[in-house]
Amino acid sequence: MTRFTVNKHPVEYKMDPRTPLLWALRDASNLTGTKYGCGTGDCGACTVDIDGEAVLACQVTIAGIEGSFVTTIEGLAEDRGHPIQQALIAGNVPQCGYCVPGIVMAASVLLRANRNPGEDDIKAAIPNICRCGIYPRLIEAVQHAARIARGDDPSPGPDDAEAAGNQSSGN
Repeated sequence: MTRFTVNKHPVEYKMDPRTPLLWALRDASNLTGTKYGCGTGDCGACTVDIDGEAVLACQVTIAGIEGSFVTTIEGLAEDRGHPIQQALIAGNVPQCGYCVPGIVMAASVLLRANRNPGEDDIKAAIPNICRCGIYPRLIEAVQHAARIARGDDPSPGPDDAEAAGNQSSGN
């Protein structure tokens, strides 16, 4: 049995210890926000926070993280209130959304470590692949999230996100 903490809750998995964390989260814990993308560690769709580091859940076994603290997209902020979530929504960044949970998790780790990331910092910390090509808006959103987290920029409200959606759709 493998024990660690997921989203502030102790868990004990009665699975093969060689099981990738991705499958334990999705199949045993029903935390499906962590996405399967490539299974080879190249796309970043399965990124989670393990002990403050952005980690690809498809590349670590549950035995390899015994005693660790894991945060998934579901545990980051129940109300989508994390600065990166606010900034992505306000900037109308997500398109299909498949890669977004991994991007959000990588960005949240970055923002905890670097309160004022530059473009190169963001590109290095978030190598995730997005088939929709959100990269230019993503850079802006992460910098906006950093300003929100520092208190330099007010958090966008629900009306701001709705207005951004209406502007981009021509409504």
